[in-house]
Amino acid sequence: MSVAISFKGIVKKYGDTTVIPELSLDIQKGEFFTLLGPSGCGKTTLLRMVAGFNSIEGGDLGFNDKVMNNVPPGKRNIGMVFQNYAIFPHLSVSENVAFGLQNRKVAKGELQRRVEGILNTVQIEVYKDRMPKNLSGGQQQRVALARAIVINPDVLLMDEPLSNLDAQLRVDMRNAIKRIQREVGITTVYVTHDQEEAMAVSDRIAVMKSGIIQQVGTPRDIYQRPANLFVATFIGRTNVIEAKLESGAEGEAVLRIGSSYSLVVPGLQAELKSAGAAGVKLSVRPEEFVLAEEGAGLAGTVVNNVFLGLSTHLVVALENGQEVEIIQQSATAEVVDIGRKVTLTILPGTVNVYDASGERNLNRRLAL
Repeated sequence: MSVAISFKGIVKKYGDTTVIPELSLDIQKGEFFTLLGPSGCGKTTLLRMVAGFNSIEGGDLGFNDKVMNNVPPGKRNIGMVFQNYAIFPHLSVSENVAFGLQNRKVAKGELQRRVEGILNTVQIEVYKDRMPKNLSGGQQQRVALARAIVINPDVLLMDEPLSNLDAQLRVDMRNAIKRIQREVGITTVYVTHDQEEAMAVSDRIAVMKSGIIQQVGTPRDIYQRPANLFVATFIGRTNVIEAKLESGAEGEAVLRIGSSYSLVVPGLQAELKSAGAAGVKLSVRPEEFVLAEEGAGLAGTVVNNVFLGLSTHLVVALENGQEVEIIQQSATAEVVDIGRKVTLTILPGTVNVYDASGERNLNRRLAL
């Protein structure tokens, strides 16, 4: 059965160096939860603490209501899928999958039933008698996934499981992993540095930096309302633009961007005095820009134009020298040649406004 996982003030140290300082987090039963961040942010360290491979120097790790800090890895009923698959080269597919059940002394009839069932679930039953050397990378990853799930673990841990696969196979496998996780309903903790992968598979994501969780939320929430500029720039593409937050003629909050463009932002009146005095920073996604020939807005010149099939990516140099990226749907967008003069505006309600430090989203609580 699946369990809920709780981290209460978790601390991890290596000697005098603290790599995770008092982290608290709750993962729900049956949830597909992803730890996302750059290399060295502590996500794999945290995963290994759940597995019991890393010691805990402070706080409590719980499965449901049971504290697991000192429970040995072999007693935690955890399934793991690693980056390098870690399947046995001398055993066939079915023998690899059966290995954990044999160690648990599962009766032969029950063992065979469960192996056949999971091979069917991960869609590799036709390869059950093959040796690993005769399988593709994606097929080997499915074997590793089947072996981890067949023991009916309380928790499934996955550490960068798709990083060794080519681009198209990664897409295929991440869809398969999400489908399988939904079918079996196991609480899953997934580690990756690939933000697109995290967005595709997760129920919720924790974005980490230097051992500290920056934001926890659904993929949509994290993409549309990033808590700070680190999250905004790590999740997807964005343009960071300096602006002033001022009071308009009727007391509304107005963003002054450059010398000729202003934008009313509802709900930020309370921030006018504190944030406006020091200036603010805007996060504008490439798809949130509207490109026009003329009119009020940010004037610029197209300096690059890349056609990528479904979308077309433009780079526009603004009058102050800053370059911003714009993404348009190729099917509806006109061809914009390099050197063309354009005017940019921002879709109302989409822009995220941060204080001067970039640490606080001023409009995070506003509905989109």
